[in-house]
Amino acid sequence: MAQKVIQKLNYCWRLFATGFSFFTFGMGGLLLWLVVFPVLAILPGTRLQKISRGQRVVHYSFYFFIGLMRKMGIMTYEINGFERLNRPGQLIIANHPTLIDVVFLISRIKHANCIVKESLWHNPFMRSAILNAGYISNDDPEKMIAECVAWLQSGGSMIIFPEGTRSVSGKPCHFQRGAAAIALQANKIVTPVTLSCYPSTLTKAEHWYQIPERRFHLAMHVEHDIALDEFIQIQPHSIAVRRFNQYLQDYFTQQRERYKHYGK
Repeated sequence: MAQKVIQKLNYCWRLFATGFSFFTFGMGGLLLWLVVFPVLAILPGTRLQKISRGQRVVHYSFYFFIGLMRKMGIMTYEINGFERLNRPGQLIIANHPTLIDVVFLISRIKHANCIVKESLWHNPFMRSAILNAGYISNDDPEKMIAECVAWLQSGGSMIIFPEGTRSVSGKPCHFQRGAAAIALQANKIVTPVTLSCYPSTLTKAEHWYQIPERRFHLAMHVEHDIALDEFIQIQPHSIAVRRFNQYLQDYFTQQRERYKHYGK
């Protein structure tokens, strides 16, 4: 009986803590919009310097948010291969099992660009961060690819989720070809990152208040770089992109199967 009471109290606390965390996230976005980014905007510097500042602010904000969730008992996490991150000209390709993995990845990379859905540009809590961090819109695919390639070739790092949306549990990965096209055109470092979350939470089919029976564990496995030479030599370019995209799909499907019981 006592054990059931403790479990119930723990559940109620995590439900409250989850709601509080998301409230804090929204208020943090509002604070950045009204105070932090207007101050950064008036500081001197080139456009790239301003973007670098913006990305660092987002990085530390997300780092704080992940730390808050951990300290409040909502989640635990681990990182394997962290030393392979934060390299100039690095394209990080990751799977997308849960809403929180975007925040988690950016919280570990000080200067990271990423592709943002056009709809988020109209979100008042996100728009300011998106603009000041120089994030790239997916509204125009050709322009998006060109901007991502230019960013990587200039020495910037980038995070891309080729699925475009959160994974569907039990189904194989289905990747859009943009990440493959960007990787081959830029011809820089390509580092795959496999994310796993157990128990499942914040998936495409779950609301924020549908919390799991216990705190969730997020594991990030930073794998070894993918060699591009074999694919770059393929002609025409469209076939190279198709084959590399298929390679990525197969790779992440295998990795997801490999880590599906991780943290249980």
